[in-house]
Amino acid sequence: MQYWLAEHADTIFYGMFIALAAAEILLRGVLKVRKTNVLLEYVDSGFVAVILALVIRTLLIQTFFIPSGSMENALLIQDKLIVNKFIYGTRVPFTDRTLLAVREPRRGDIMVFQYPRDPKKKYIKRCMGLPGDVLAMKDKVFYVNGQPLNEPYASWRDSRNLAPPHPRDNFGPITVPDGHYFMLGDNRDESADSRFWGFLPRKLIEGKAWVIYWPITRWRAVK
Repeated sequence: MQYWLAEHADTIFYGMFIALAAAEILLRGVLKVRKTNVLLEYVDSGFVAVILALVIRTLLIQTFFIPSGSMENALLIQDKLIVNKFIYGTRVPFTDRTLLAVREPRRGDIMVFQYPRDPKKKYIKRCMGLPGDVLAMKDKVFYVNGQPLNEPYASWRDSRNLAPPHPRDNFGPITVPDGHYFMLGDNRDESADSRFWGFLPRKLIEGKAWVIYWPITRWRAVK
């Protein structure tokens, strides 16, 4: 249920906005209800609250619920996060444009994004390849531009070493195209990531994982 709510939050907010806007038009324009009417006051208050929530969610932050173990041990199943949306730029609604970016994604950033094969779904992975990088994986060791990368956050739970054409443990070299990124889960043996579905377009990035806020015992900044 929590994952469904997180995945459909935008639809819920916009539905509430449309419903409250329609109620405003009906009460004020059609029924000519006075400003002192209690029902109108509730509708006004709800309308303002939804607008503020939409602005905050669109421009600043949003919440995200971890549904799987693909980012263990950094993020655990059922962790709840605050996602920083403005760091990579605010997306203009209903377009692919972003404005006022603080910085571009960096290697190691844990990012929330729309799944390229189904943008209605939201994924969270670690950014491991930047535009122009040459990447490879050999016997589970990840290489960037010919050098093995030290990855203290990564974990492996399957001792098998799967040979090509299976891309889990061995692939490349491949070059990350302009405007794209290569995403990996920290739980390397149990993550559906760029090894299987390809590069992530910049336009699908939603924000950077910022803080774990629940459960309270795991409150911390995400690294």
